[in-house]
Amino acid sequence: MEKNTHVSWKTILKALGPGLIVTAAFVGPGTVTTTSSSGAKYGYVLLWALTFSVFATIVLQEMSARIAIATGKPLAEFIRTSLSNNPTVNKIAALLVVLAIGVGNAAFQTGNLTGAAIGLNAILGSSAILWLWIIAIIATILLWTGSYKLVEKFLTILVVIMGFAFLIDMFAAKPDWGQVAVHLIKPSIPGGALTIVLALIGTTVVPYNLFLHSSSVLEKGWKGWEGIKIMRWDAGIGIFLGGLFSWAILITAAAVLHPQGITIKSAGDMAVQLEPLLGKGAAVFFALGLFAAGMTSAVTAPLAGAYAIQQSLGLPRDMKDKYFRLWLMLIMLSGLGFGTMVFATGRSPIEAIIFAQAVNGVLLPIVAWMLLYAANKKEYLGEYTNGLISNVLGSVAVITATVLGIRLILKALGLM
Repeated sequence: MEKNTHVSWKTILKALGPGLIVTAAFVGPGTVTTTSSSGAKYGYVLLWALTFSVFATIVLQEMSARIAIATGKPLAEFIRTSLSNNPTVNKIAALLVVLAIGVGNAAFQTGNLTGAAIGLNAILGSSAILWLWIIAIIATILLWTGSYKLVEKFLTILVVIMGFAFLIDMFAAKPDWGQVAVHLIKPSIPGGALTIVLALIGTTVVPYNLFLHSSSVLEKGWKGWEGIKIMRWDAGIGIFLGGLFSWAILITAAAVLHPQGITIKSAGDMAVQLEPLLGKGAAVFFALGLFAAGMTSAVTAPLAGAYAIQQSLGLPRDMKDKYFRLWLMLIMLSGLGFGTMVFATGRSPIEAIIFAQAVNGVLLPIVAWMLLYAANKKEYLGEYTNGLISNVLGSVAVITATVLGIRLILKALGLM
């Protein structure tokens, strides 16, 4: 099949799926909290970081899915078996993936459970720790029994409704469109903003999504250039939609919260953004959306993490496999443990959520460099190997994320 294969819009729209799964996975409490905090504290200044994140997500997800379509192997399996001609190198690479996904998902799960808990706490009161444990138990039962799909679809609809509410609210808030246009593409990192810049990247370019996406396109059965073209449209539409929600939240926060000097400390502070559209009902609507985003991601993150780890170690992808369930439990318990510690010690759950996203931003280069290298393995990918444009765009994304991650580490160590 030729590169210029024509695919009809009807075919593309019917095939939509994996790209929307990626979006549903990254639009969680971390995205809502990080974008809200960014807009409230820095106005429109960090919009460029979201623009970069959406661009990097599309580029890297396309590479991951293309490898799967070209080789018939999900990304983790490809790294384990084909990244190098040296089996030892492949094993080390697979273990690095396990480390990055394990640590990253534990951090992400802390944000998911914490975000869902503060959402329910805002609606129903009682103890945030109690809601944290209830949500973790429900998510665990859903994953253990495999009956999560119906619930996940319902919650995803709530997240999408909240996203569109922010899109409408963005216009109701009457932002400074001139400033929006400038900062969408003008890189700038104000003093003290490096952590939140990494968080904006880490909450959008999610490492485990690279593995989730490659498995999802294989289930679709897409083949050849026709399959790759469908995949590119699917990924582009899905990820851009998620980016649009993220831009809307940040712009709304910049327009509504920043002028009032409101610092995000609770779900109630974030809900103020929706008052231009929903008035007094904003708090309940926002809290419900935050709960839905957290609950959806609380199910997706352990599931995607377990799939990636199983594939990296060459273990069965069966959800009932004992090791698969072990990874599910470890990721869930890590999130539950750190979330409990946050609430029990009186730390700010908002700061914890942002930190969790920043951790993923630091870990991202480990997986992204492997992906870029894997996408250039001509002996396996043949005509589907990265071209010049893919390598340039991929290198810009990976190098930028790496430099920002190193800067944050050096800053944490007091070396800059």
